[in-house]
Amino acid sequence: MTAKLLLTTLLPLVSDLSRELPESERYRRLLEAMRALLPCDAAALLRLDGEWLVPLAVDGLSTDTLGRRFKVSEHPRFQILLGSHGPTRFDSDTDLPDPYDGLVDGLSGLLKVHDCLGCPLFIDERPWGLLTLDALDPECFEQIELDALQAFASLAAATVNAAERIERLASRAEDEHQRAELYRQANGTQNREMIGQSKVHKRLLEEIDLVGGSDLTVLITGETGVGKELVAQAIHAASPRAEKPIISLNCAALPDTLVESELFGHVRGAFTGAVSDRRGKFELANGGTLFLDEVGELSLTVQAKLLRVLQSGQLQRLGSDREHQVDVRLIAATNRDLAEEVRSRRYRADFYHRLSVYPLQVPALRERGRDVLLLSGFFLEQNRSRMGLGSLRLSPDAQAALLAYNWPGNVRELEHLIGRSALKALGNCRERPKILSLSAADLDLPTAAAQSPVAPGIAAPPLESGVDLRQATENYQRQLISNCLEKHQHNWASAARELGLDRANLGRMAKRLGLK
Repeated sequence: MTAKLLLTTLLPLVSDLSRELPESERYRRLLEAMRALLPCDAAALLRLDGEWLVPLAVDGLSTDTLGRRFKVSEHPRFQILLGSHGPTRFDSDTDLPDPYDGLVDGLSGLLKVHDCLGCPLFIDERPWGLLTLDALDPECFEQIELDALQAFASLAAATVNAAERIERLASRAEDEHQRAELYRQANGTQNREMIGQSKVHKRLLEEIDLVGGSDLTVLITGETGVGKELVAQAIHAASPRAEKPIISLNCAALPDTLVESELFGHVRGAFTGAVSDRRGKFELANGGTLFLDEVGELSLTVQAKLLRVLQSGQLQRLGSDREHQVDVRLIAATNRDLAEEVRSRRYRADFYHRLSVYPLQVPALRERGRDVLLLSGFFLEQNRSRMGLGSLRLSPDAQAALLAYNWPGNVRELEHLIGRSALKALGNCRERPKILSLSAADLDLPTAAAQSPVAPGIAAPPLESGVDLRQATENYQRQLISNCLEKHQHNWASAARELGLDRANLGRMAKRLGLK
């Protein structure tokens, strides 16, 4: 490799250090330059996040790789690379399992004999992540000078360090770990990452950052399974209250009397079974955040009592006349159209307006495009680790089926589908495979006609030439909604009832289909 080639490759990256670039574009240029310097079939940039490696950019690997989280202790090659101080090339006949088995584009089976090279990245003399290169030719990297990769890695580290966004991520790593610990102690659950790259998902993240820094009450709305609790956790993590706990209560899981006790606490003897004084969720969340899920299920009586606490910050435990002062930030979530509930007098208008100071709509999975593949990668990696497999991947027809499906149950449905399909596919194998590929048949998703709401007297249109499954599904939904609206003289509530949809969901679907 000539010095001229090395200089020609590195100069554009040096120039990029002084430019404002989106994170994804900066990473893309980085891998593009590396592949120009060191030709290979697949390359990846991974950030070390605790005990996990998080892919930030890939080239030559399947899209779902970006949604995977590789546990370092489960991947010996990654452990070796992170433990070295410079580039490492693995012998082509090594027995160490490859984390990218089944993930290289155009190669559905084991990588077997191939060339593999990697280099750790350091920032402030601490390991930040990895650059990895894979080539299907086992002799591809024989003539490569490792010093060239080391020089590139040093500039890559400088590129990462120069990006303000990456700096913030690196500097906050320890803080995020502490926040996760606080949440686990308070709720017994582990904070989860919000995965996605679609425009609507990025817009949601921007709104979370915006409202997170304030103390406003947030009403999170969205269909069942979109991840409203995850959004609440993200808002809390972005707030000045992040060092305090976030306390959750599912309002639909308890009867009215117990909801009051859970929210406000009680004193001994307040009711049968109250054998001692007990603090409620508001007092437990003092100084932090209270998350009320399914807030649309609260009775009018409980709404009135909650309204008083939100207005004054004062509450009384059941059976007590003593006032307790609390400082709590409230985040609520519902899959109901509360504005319609207010119009129908099933919900208090004053309480609704107190809740919806900052309304935040979480997009449905079907509105997030290829995010479904990133989320699939995340769930695939979870199940791969749980099932002890070398690799768990999606076949091309499975990816197409996931993209075409309408996802009435959203992310929760996807999570359950991946887990169920992986278990069934493994059960159908006579011998335990190293790589398990899920096909469209394994996913067993409903057909397009079965996904659409069915109204009497409306038949599915024939499939037009040149129209794919997703377009055909949307055409049918568009026709179905239009006919139903015309039938009900454009009364959206009546049309929604006939179609078996929530009115707000029907409105969003109509907007997506260009009917609104």
